[in-house]
Amino acid sequence: MKHRIEKDSLGEVKVPVDAYSGSFTARAAANFALSGFTVPREFIVAIGEIKYAAAELNMKLGQLSREVGRATMNAAQEFIKGKFDNEYTLDYFQAGAGTPFHMNANEIIANRANEILGGKKGEYEFVHPNNHVNMGQSSNDVIPTAIKITTIRLLEHLYREIVCAYARKNTQKPSAQRLCTL
Repeated sequence: MKHRIEKDSLGEVKVPVDAYSGSFTARAAANFALSGFTVPREFIVAIGEIKYAAAELNMKLGQLSREVGRATMNAAQEFIKGKFDNEYTLDYFQAGAGTPFHMNANEIIANRANEILGGKKGEYEFVHPNNHVNMGQSSNDVIPTAIKITTIRLLEHLYREIVCAYARKNTQKPSAQRLCTL
């Protein structure tokens, strides 16, 4: 497997040449390979939606140029749709406030936004994971927000499943039947 070398404040790290993730994710994958469990898809979608909304707002506030804002939003949209799910594979159990999950998303979105603008993965010439994708955000806000969104969506699904199971058992209850078809 070919690698590229990414440099950050901790030094150099090898990252697979085709990866959209970067140095932070590579280190986290090496340091926190504990259980083999990964986060649910709904969590990935929630983080992507947060990144999309932040890019849109930062662009409207004039903090991101239109070009960088649009590229970041397009990359976040691809992230939401699942294009990079194979790169969002960090172990479910992490240290701290979920920073590895947060940075994994920032790096993927930044690298894709750089490609959209004609740059290369790992160089962050146009869009940087921290300076642009993460502008005005903190893991202490993004991760709890993503967890709440994920929980609500999973509970909505669970609720529908419970109502449908009830409706199947109680065919005499039209109200349960109606809820099951929503």
